[in-house]
Amino acid sequence: MSKHRRKIPLLPLRGILVFPYMIIHLDVGREKSISALEEAMVHDRLIMLATQKEAQNDKPEPEDIFPVGTVAEIKQLLKLPGGTIRVLVEGLHRASIEEYVSQELFYLVEINEFDELEPKTPELEALTRTSIHQFEQWVKLSKKIPPETLVSVVVVEEPGRLSDLIASHLSLKIEDKQALLEAVNIKERLEKLCEILSREMEILELEKKINVRVRKQMEKTQKEYYLREQLKAIQKELGDKDDRTSEVEEYRQRLSEQELPKEVAEKINKEIERLEKMPPMVAEGAVIRTYLDWLLALPWSQETPDRLDISMAETILEEDHYGLEKVKERILEYLSIRKLTEKMKGPILCLVGPPGVGKTSLARSIARAMERKFVRVSLGGVRDEAEIRGHRRTYVGALPGRIIQGMRTVGSKNPVFLLDEIDKMNADFRGDPSSALLEVLDPEQNNSFSDHYVELPFDLSRVLWVVTANVMHNIPRPLLDRMETITIAGYTEEEKVQIAKRYLVPKQMKDHGLSEQQIVFSEGTIQKVIRDYTREAGVRNLERNIANLCRKVARQIVQERRKSVKITAQNLHTFLGAPKYRHSQAEKQHQVGVATGLAWTEVGGDVLAVEVSTMKGKGKLTLTGQLGEVMRESAQAGFSYIRTRAKELSIDEEFYEKTDIHIHLPEGAIPKDGPSAGITMATAVASALTGKPVRSEIAMTGEITLRGRVLPVGGIKEKVLAAHRIGIKKIILPQENKRDLDEIPGNVRRSMEFLLVEHMDEVLKAALVHEND
Repeated sequence: MSKHRRKIPLLPLRGILVFPYMIIHLDVGREKSISALEEAMVHDRLIMLATQKEAQNDKPEPEDIFPVGTVAEIKQLLKLPGGTIRVLVEGLHRASIEEYVSQELFYLVEINEFDELEPKTPELEALTRTSIHQFEQWVKLSKKIPPETLVSVVVVEEPGRLSDLIASHLSLKIEDKQALLEAVNIKERLEKLCEILSREMEILELEKKINVRVRKQMEKTQKEYYLREQLKAIQKELGDKDDRTSEVEEYRQRLSEQELPKEVAEKINKEIERLEKMPPMVAEGAVIRTYLDWLLALPWSQETPDRLDISMAETILEEDHYGLEKVKERILEYLSIRKLTEKMKGPILCLVGPPGVGKTSLARSIARAMERKFVRVSLGGVRDEAEIRGHRRTYVGALPGRIIQGMRTVGSKNPVFLLDEIDKMNADFRGDPSSALLEVLDPEQNNSFSDHYVELPFDLSRVLWVVTANVMHNIPRPLLDRMETITIAGYTEEEKVQIAKRYLVPKQMKDHGLSEQQIVFSEGTIQKVIRDYTREAGVRNLERNIANLCRKVARQIVQERRKSVKITAQNLHTFLGAPKYRHSQAEKQHQVGVATGLAWTEVGGDVLAVEVSTMKGKGKLTLTGQLGEVMRESAQAGFSYIRTRAKELSIDEEFYEKTDIHIHLPEGAIPKDGPSAGITMATAVASALTGKPVRSEIAMTGEITLRGRVLPVGGIKEKVLAAHRIGIKKIILPQENKRDLDEIPGNVRRSMEFLLVEHMDEVLKAALVHEND
């Protein structure tokens, strides 16, 4: 292979490469390139064509240009508008740039030209045939080159020219083309060409596979689209609507009509699109429809304005309920704050009290006073956590929890929401519903309550929560910690009379169609019904008895055609039968071994007579009257205290070895428990052993310790009311229960004397009748 050196102008090419024997048009616009063309035209019309390494470079330096290129002959020049020159060139042979002689007006380079004079060998022949075969395969697969071109390539006999011709027809990267151009050795060049052709064939095979797959998918899609359009046309002709399209449009219409948080709107939009793309009759379509219905029905931003007229709210609360001052005061405080600030979170009120005291109806009154919507959910017997948080949408028949269901029912973001009977919930293998309520009833968390079904945070912070329970000790402590507890202890006899007169009697008369002329209650009738026919802290049984009276009167008026029926304390038994309950009466005389105690029950307070008998024996202590474990322990503690104080009380110090003591609490069929009777039993034992009577006008309650300390107990209001009912005038209470006296109605507190004690010695001093009294 010979070399020839000469100096010719250089034309740098951008994004294109010219092989020998290749005829091509080039558009030249750069000043240096135009100058190079002019120089070539002046001399022998030869120019060096070399490709730039970076096509974007407008002013390439020598190092930016590949060192091997093609010497070409300029066949034709044509000046185009805008100063560009179109030039037709034909590649002659390879050359390498040895030196850049000049770089001023244009690049003048000294080159080495290569002559391809390589003898034919069997190996070269084999490579040539392989190249031709692969090129034929490539043409068949690519279909980018017409068959005539293939014929013109195949007839070329020189291996070097053939390889350049094939390379010029391939769509290769500049780097690959440059590698072929730089391969001066024909054998190397053919080997590279075969390698490149093999690679291109693999790519074409992959493209073909992909195209077949895509075409099949497109054909399927087009077929489905065509069939759907046909179905639409048929339905249109028949006058039927496309349920799917109209359904999706309806959802979109509902979405556009609502003001929803961005996150919710995006979720709904996404689900609508899923529904739209889903084939008809797919089971999941029903799940998405139900989900969309729930999301669009929830009150994400709908609120009702609060009535912030404090006087009006107070009037309504007074109209609906008698007493219950603490609750009314708390609601009026909340309304006052709402008037001053909009950002106030809804309070969480826990109303604790026995059945029938008006907890549920009080929640309704709160809603009426504030002009808010009201929703009630009963939690009695709820065992499944999903009842609160909802089920995952993957379950069959999944629904949101009761909280979200209640919010949808009420259609407002700020209702009065009543969670009834929270102390009746239970935990089992399905989870602990009380734990799920922690998020609902936590003011710091419930602004983004997460329901498993809805899967979007829902704001519950504007809700005014009212929770009800019969007893506080059944409410889990973490839940109780998040609530503001208001205890409704029950009503006094006077309060019950007023409630009956103001609310219960008018309501039942209206329900039974009776007028004030047809049924007349005397002054003492209601009081007798309360005392002899009911035993409760609330007024539910009282209302039931009043309804019973109204039914009896209604029958007499209709059957006997009477114009009016008067019910008095004397004829009450003819309507309601014999009295169901008897109330204990205060002892008339002081008695030895009999002390009056006060007890708390679920239906209010009660009075207990503690009886103690002593007899000769071996110091056995007997307890009867269905006493619970705590009460038995209180009796033992009282007995041990008496033993330690035997000398001071003038009792034989060895009485516990000679005397049997029997403590009995009447009404033996009724279970009794609690520490409240501790000082009462100790007083009765002391009286029996000393022979000193216990004052009949005194009742007492309190827990006792071995050292004789008197500890506080609960239910003071109910116990005092029970004592007041039977005519007790003096009550002994633990010193620490002084704060509970404020809860007792003023008229009761003023009519009684309270003796506050810290030690058992004070109890015995006050309760026993001493010789000098």
